[in-house]
Amino acid sequence: MGEKAQSPALKSVPITAALGSLQRAVAKRFDTARVRRWTRAGWCGTFERYHRARKSLRTSISPQSRRGLDWMNFFLADVQISFGAFVAFYLSDLGWTKGDVGLALTVGTVAALVSQIPGGALVDALRWKRALAALGIGMIGASALILAVIPSFPLVFAAEVLHGLSAGVITPAIAAISLGLVGRRAMSVRTGRNFRFNAAGNALTASLMGLAGQYFARSAIFFGSAALCIPALLALSRIRADEIDYARARNAGTGEHAQTYRLFDLGKNRNLYVFAACVFLFQLADASMLPIVGENLAQTRAASASLLMAGLIVVPQIVVALLSPWVGYHSERFGRKPLLLLGFGLEIARALLFAFSSNTVVLLTAQLLGGISAAAVTVLTVLIVTDLTTGTGRFNLVRGFIGTVAAIAASISTTAVGFIFQWMGQWEGFLTMTAASILATALLWTAMPETKPGKYLD
Repeated sequence: MGEKAQSPALKSVPITAALGSLQRAVAKRFDTARVRRWTRAGWCGTFERYHRARKSLRTSISPQSRRGLDWMNFFLADVQISFGAFVAFYLSDLGWTKGDVGLALTVGTVAALVSQIPGGALVDALRWKRALAALGIGMIGASALILAVIPSFPLVFAAEVLHGLSAGVITPAIAAISLGLVGRRAMSVRTGRNFRFNAAGNALTASLMGLAGQYFARSAIFFGSAALCIPALLALSRIRADEIDYARARNAGTGEHAQTYRLFDLGKNRNLYVFAACVFLFQLADASMLPIVGENLAQTRAASASLLMAGLIVVPQIVVALLSPWVGYHSERFGRKPLLLLGFGLEIARALLFAFSSNTVVLLTAQLLGGISAAAVTVLTVLIVTDLTTGTGRFNLVRGFIGTVAAIAASISTTAVGFIFQWMGQWEGFLTMTAASILATALLWTAMPETKPGKYLD
């Protein structure tokens, strides 16, 4: 009896001890301090490092200049993309054939081609970066008004020439102002921030244009483009000229080492030619992809075609706005090449989606991939050119050279692809774009080295 009476008490001792050990183990396993450390090492740590990188922008320039550059990018938006797509849509709605539309777009891209290298050299040579940017914005406004008011055959071509020439001034001017304000060390974050505001403005612009084209006149699209040039000029005026370092803006060395390389010496850079070839093949595939989709939508005469076209422009711009700062930040952590390979590879999937379906959901999905690709390619192009031209004083000239290569590819693409679609059909046309994307990705993978420097000069 005694043994039986003691049995429950004896058994409760190891049970209590086991429960106590389990409680201590759980407390140790889920220690709040340890959880905080694990979290900081993960996503929170990434966010903290990113915010520290953003703060570096605040210490290098005044809030007035920083916000002025932000909002100039916002209002100016990426007119070279949205403007071109809406021109194709607008002209098709007016009854132009795909061949004529392609020819008009080609005239604009040829004008951009001719202006890129002289424009870059001009931005390198002159200290008046803001004046050059203002000139380019005014040219865009004039081009938009011509298309809105008198869209006759010769004047449309004149507007395209004017718009193309503006690209040779605005693009290098914005890049030079950015580099002159923040320097090489903060250029990755600044470039990502530029494209964030640029894409956000483009998304808003495309939405307003789509609504205007749907519920008002198609010409309202271009009145809106012209109107947005006014706040862009006001934002530009807020950037302080005395904060733009002239030597830094052309990527020259610092102090006594500031110099300008001869073109002959600059031409010995093999990596520059490899990168230019990659950009050429990528643009050959990308330049006419959305305009072709826009023409197809316009020819369906669907009641919601304007809104859908706006959606196809807005979706990737939202993605670019969200991802661009992270592309700039992570290019400092992982390098330029891995992220650029991702951007090139997604263009292959995008072309295939356009080839095999015209369903609205598929089109929007393809544009979602296009947004990820655009965020990587646009930001990293600026950064790779910065890397390749460090200490040369030829940053804007080389940027103009890469822009010329891209314009040549775009010109060939908009003309040749337009006729390929007209003569062979949609499936064959998009497969041609897919092949160009595959070649671009393969060349980047095999021939282009990592360009991120181990140490910055400033």
